[in-house]
Formats: sequence, C-alpha cells, structure tokens
Amino acid sequence: MQLNDQNFEKEVLKSNIPVLVDFWANWCGPCKMAGPVIDQLEKDYAGKIKVGKLDVDENPQISQKYAVMSIPTVIIFKDGKEIKRQVGFPGKEGYIKILEEALKE
Repeated sequence: MQLNDQNFEKEVLKSNIPVLVDFWANWCGPCKMAGPVIDQLEKDYAGKIKVGKLDVDENPQISQKYAVMSIPTVIIFKDGKEIKRQVGFPGKEGYIKILEEALKE
C-alpha cells in the first residue's frame, strides 16, 4: 500500500491491526535492497499486519513528524502509536525479529 500525508492517519493510525511503515526514497540504495524483503514479509504476515510504503521525498510532513532522519527506516505502529523502529537494512531476519516482538505486544 502506498502511503502519503493524506491517507496516513486513516491507513496507519486508525488501523485495527499493526502496520509496518517503510520510509524510503527512490534514490536510496539500501531502500531498494529492503523493498523486496518487505514485500515478502507483507505476504508472509498477511492478515496479521498491514504494510505501507511512504516516500520521504514526496511526503515530508509525516517523515518530519516521526523524526525519520535516515532511510530506510521501518516503524511499526499499533493502536495509533509507534511501538518499534528499525533504522537501516537489517536483512529479513532483522525485520522478522521486530515484527514478532510487535505482534507479542
């Protein structure tokens, strides 16, 4: 799901299941490596989490609000609040670790 400044509140903050938000940009090499991994996690965790991608260049308000200084950054939101954050690309195992922790909370 593509996120933007307009749909972020509805799709992320008001979601009834946890949402993994991938903050990325087209020019970011590590973001391009993370993209397919996050796409696979979306399939692996279907029904348990939602996955959204937010281009930081096109949506600076949300990026600033959540103090995203480096990309890729993944933030997991639950009940409208940030519960986990991963800066950089930790590989599939790193993302699975924070997802599993988030699902236990």
